[in-house]
Amino acid sequence: MSRSNMRRRDFLRIGLLSGAVSALPVPTGRSKASERTDFPVQKQPNFVVFVADDAGWHDVGYHGSEIETPNIDRLAREGAELDQFYVWPTCSPTRASLLTGRPASRFGILGPIGGRSTQALPRDTLTLPAFLGRNGYQTALIGKWHLGLRPEVGPRKYGFEYTYGYLHGQIDQYAHRYKNGDRTWFRNDEFVDEEGHATDLIAREAVGFIREVRDRTRPFFLYIAFSVPHYPLQEEARWVSRYKEKIADPSRRLFAASMTHMDDAIGRVLEALNQESLTGSTLVLFLSDNGAQKSWTPHGEYQNRYGPYDRLGDNRPLRGWKGELYEGGVRVPAVACWPGVLERRKVREPISTIDVFPTLAGFASERLDGKSGIEGMDVWSQLTGGMYSSVERVFYWRTRRALAVRVGRWKLIHHAARVDVQGLDELFDLEADPLEKRNLAPKRPSKVKELLEVLTEMSRRDALPG
Repeated sequence: MSRSNMRRRDFLRIGLLSGAVSALPVPTGRSKASERTDFPVQKQPNFVVFVADDAGWHDVGYHGSEIETPNIDRLAREGAELDQFYVWPTCSPTRASLLTGRPASRFGILGPIGGRSTQALPRDTLTLPAFLGRNGYQTALIGKWHLGLRPEVGPRKYGFEYTYGYLHGQIDQYAHRYKNGDRTWFRNDEFVDEEGHATDLIAREAVGFIREVRDRTRPFFLYIAFSVPHYPLQEEARWVSRYKEKIADPSRRLFAASMTHMDDAIGRVLEALNQESLTGSTLVLFLSDNGAQKSWTPHGEYQNRYGPYDRLGDNRPLRGWKGELYEGGVRVPAVACWPGVLERRKVREPISTIDVFPTLAGFASERLDGKSGIEGMDVWSQLTGGMYSSVERVFYWRTRRALAVRVGRWKLIHHAARVDVQGLDELFDLEADPLEKRNLAPKRPSKVKELLEVLTEMSRRDALPG
């Protein structure tokens, strides 16, 4: 049997776990932390997940950016920096994968849900908040939903008890309207009108949840999804002025201001945790939903009141932008921080958004079973420095225009809507060429064929969008 067929046979025997893994690495060593017992906190910790909207690799201070993000930097300095954290190249797919532990393509979500689309996450989907809720957690979403644009498919229908924010993928930061004028700001899935910048409203609500709303007899899962630095960029002078001498381009200056404003909001939430004596019992995650967008020119959105922006985010040194399957579109800054439990380290093993569900679910009293449909893996041992076997993981992405897979050091991008449609193939050795400068497809046709077989098997499990 050929090596290609052998790998395919083993791959199918183990089970395809796309967007993340083909086989679950088995820890070869366990620490107290990886056993999840004897913590200096309650048995079930709290979870706070911060998600930035369109923040690129070089848009955080700890990656050497000119942008000031002291609170995010502190999380990285005190926690586990996730050096190869993979998301999807646009927002709705990343959010679907994070909350379901499965690739978004399984639900036919291949890009942003926009306009007046009726597409939504299927109502019978097992979600992280629903799972945690039935295990005693109080669950809250504050900020961007983007997995259904009507209250009928808002976050309360998917396991969140308490909700506040907006349904669509982008908003006017002050008017809180979608780009075509639709209402979208809600509380508990009912439209409301508020005054203030979205970043401040999200921070205020999150702090209020921690200090006043939460049930102090239960652990909580607090999902905070910001509206920035996604356009339109609307920031007060106090955020912009600090970059007047530092950044020449006015568009980039606005982008930087929105990042620093968001970082300040994160700091307010972290301070609320500290004041409520919750820091030691709370696992905090920070990530961006996709790589940064290069620029934006309006075509009637927001009645052309904002933009154009000639320079927004920065993914250097990675190749590519939001919407693309190069590393710059799918590899983002991410951090896990839990003082007293997680030690400071840089986690270099690849991790995916679909790993968040099984990792957090590992702290629940109920175990996930094989019928749950979860395709991610529990990476707690990676976060705590545990030892793993050398089983290769498989990462899979699909958009409306391309598919990609990473197996070990090898990454293949197939530029077509389906694997069986002819398109350009690009093959990269990410260990030797992490910046994807050399397409090895012409020199390694057997490797291309092998990875196309993996892509074929992955894509067969996808649902086609209606």
